[in-house]
Amino acid sequence: MYEPIRTKSVHSTMAGNTSDFPHRSREEELDIQLAGHLAALLAVTDELRGTEPSADLDTAAERLAQQVTRLRAGHAPVRAAANAAGDEQRRAALHERAHTLAGRALVVAASRADTAAAILAAERMDAHAAASAQRPELSAAG
Repeated sequence: MYEPIRTKSVHSTMAGNTSDFPHRSREEELDIQLAGHLAALLAVTDELRGTEPSADLDTAAERLAQQVTRLRAGHAPVRAAANAAGDEQRRAALHERAHTLAGRALVVAASRADTAAAILAAERMDAHAAASAQRPELSAAG
C-alpha cells in the first residue's frame, strides 16, 4: 500500500555522529536573543531621538550600542538614521514599542543573569512608561 522509505532521514541522529551540523549552547542562544532585542530597542530609540531629541535618549542609545557590541563580540550594531518627522501619536506608539522591547530584553537578560543588560532594560522600561504616562490620551472625537 505504501512505498517503503529508501533513503536515510536527514533528521536522524541515530548514527551517533552529530557533529555534522552546528550546535549552540543555551548561553549562546540567549546572547543572540538579547543582542537582537537590544538592537531592536536601539533602532526605536534612534527613531525617537529624531522625533524628540533629548540627552536621555542620546545616553540610552550609546549604552544600548555598547551592550549590543559586547554581546556580538565586538561587532557594532547598525544605527537607524534620525527621522525628524512624527506626530504625537507616532511618538506614543514608538514609546509603547520601546517599552515592549525593553521588557523582552529584561526577561532574556534575567534568564542569562546579565546584570548590566537587565539594569539597562529596566531603566528603559521605566523611561518609556513615564514618557507614555506624560502624554495625554488621544481620543477620537465622536
